[in-house]
Amino acid sequence: MGVKREYDEPELIDRALAGDRSAFAELVHQNQDRLFASMMQVTGSPEEAEEVAQEAFIRAFIKLDTFQRNSQFFTWIYRIAFNSALTRRRKKSARVSLDQIREDNGLEVAGANDAVDEAMLRDERVALVRQAIDTLTDEHRRILVLREMDDFAYEEIAEILEISIGTVRSRLSRARRQLKLAIEAIEKGD
Repeated sequence: MGVKREYDEPELIDRALAGDRSAFAELVHQNQDRLFASMMQVTGSPEEAEEVAQEAFIRAFIKLDTFQRNSQFFTWIYRIAFNSALTRRRKKSARVSLDQIREDNGLEVAGANDAVDEAMLRDERVALVRQAIDTLTDEHRRILVLREMDDFAYEEIAEILEISIGTVRSRLSRARRQLKLAIEAIEKGD
């Protein structure tokens, strides 16, 4: 009985570049769950996250020879998926309602009255934050999602966005300030 050999990322990339489709399939296997989870944070929709992730892997397969290997494969594929998600978002003009968010995410409120109230307040807060994030510029939205939702380190954000760490820090500070102001404005408008 043969033992399945584990390949490291650079070796898989080399094999994929040499035409070994199973090597690229292994790269997909190693990264797909994490990419899907990250894109769920960006898109808020399982269907959209799946489409964005699949599109990113297709683009990565086609453009694998352009991967410069100065970052991890996941960082590169994440950048592709994230940019695709932002492009899709720009094309959509309709806003998502709280009911639509619940439907897309399968959120159902159930249980005792206190639990219902708590769940409703949490859902309303999530909707408020999403609405506020939607008012931000792409630059601010992108950096907040990477840091606050996807929990990337400053160095990783710098790689993904191709900016300096100092720029990451300043943009993140401005984005947080803008988000706070957007939330306050929305709350005052209610």
